[in-house]
Amino acid sequence: MPTTDDIDATLALTRQLISCASVTPDDAGCQAIMTARLSAVGFNIEPMRFGNVDNFWATRGEEGPLLVFAGHTDVVPPGDLSIWQSDPFIATASGEDLVGRGAADMKASLAAMVVACERFVAEHPRHTGRIGFLITSDEEGPARDGTVKVVDTLAARGEQIDWCVVGEPSSTRRLGDLVKNGRRGSLNATLVIHGKQGHIAYPHLADNPIHRALPALDALAREPWDAGNDFFDPTSLQISTVRAGQGVTNVIPGSVEVLFNLRFSTALTAQSIQERCEAILQQHDLHYDITWSLSGEPFLTEPGALLTAVTDSIRATTALTPEVSTGGGTSDGRFIAPTGAQVVEVGHVNETIHQCNERVKTADIPRLTDIYQSILERLLPD
Repeated sequence: MPTTDDIDATLALTRQLISCASVTPDDAGCQAIMTARLSAVGFNIEPMRFGNVDNFWATRGEEGPLLVFAGHTDVVPPGDLSIWQSDPFIATASGEDLVGRGAADMKASLAAMVVACERFVAEHPRHTGRIGFLITSDEEGPARDGTVKVVDTLAARGEQIDWCVVGEPSSTRRLGDLVKNGRRGSLNATLVIHGKQGHIAYPHLADNPIHRALPALDALAREPWDAGNDFFDPTSLQISTVRAGQGVTNVIPGSVEVLFNLRFSTALTAQSIQERCEAILQQHDLHYDITWSLSGEPFLTEPGALLTAVTDSIRATTALTPEVSTGGGTSDGRFIAPTGAQVVEVGHVNETIHQCNERVKTADIPRLTDIYQSILERLLPD
């Protein structure tokens, strides 16, 4: 069990990481702090910088199954400083909370990972298997030079991750009430429907692309893509942006641009969605161009060794039995799962992430450390 010194160490490391103004993609020294701690307990540290993004890969142990802790040191910009009750890059106690940018997403998780490994190694210096860290500063940004590049590098040299705990803030109201064993895929589209510009008083000399677009967009929005399954909600198409015209009332526009996104389950593939969308558009006799951008395929970790270890560790630490969910947005787990790894997201309460006055329950910081250490003990015993 943790001592007072252990708890203070976890909180102190959280404060230290928050003090680094690591707005994506700037790591701002977070990874140096982490790697110094990990190196001191026997981890081999391998920095991996791609473009302007700092990443590191760290491992301890020589053989056996590999359990990796994954996460990101970068944070979103703090926003309007006048709304913050304190400097966003000074971790500040506020009642029962610790306030600061990245407190929940996800510097308190990073601190818990490091301290959990320090404690575990001290108690089990000859543990079975291997422990790894995959840390990036490009999760909140484009995510092109971060985890995906590290995973590609590992794959090229034949390194296989067996289990991966991602420290994303998965909990909703109480620490451990929910974990994520998968994520929906995310597919973006930019659709341009062409017409003919003209004077609003002479519509017969023009072709209004907005009028042409509306029935097609309604058909896309109403399409029953799938019924979901045991792990995923039904696929959802949401139109986010419609742009047309010159801001005047007497010109029919020549084109309309529409941005939409589909969050989709394992019942579909990105290719099948694209084909169905284009079939609908073609049914409406449109002159259009469409470009697609895949943010990530859906992934799912079915019940097995990792999910059992996570669930049992949360129950032992908090007395809660977590709900298992695939909801929410995307995470870097989407790059790790396709390698064949089991991936589960376990982290703090996500209620204030990306908000001004982001916060985490101070008492939850050592509790998450306990959860992570318990996962290590269940998967990598002596």
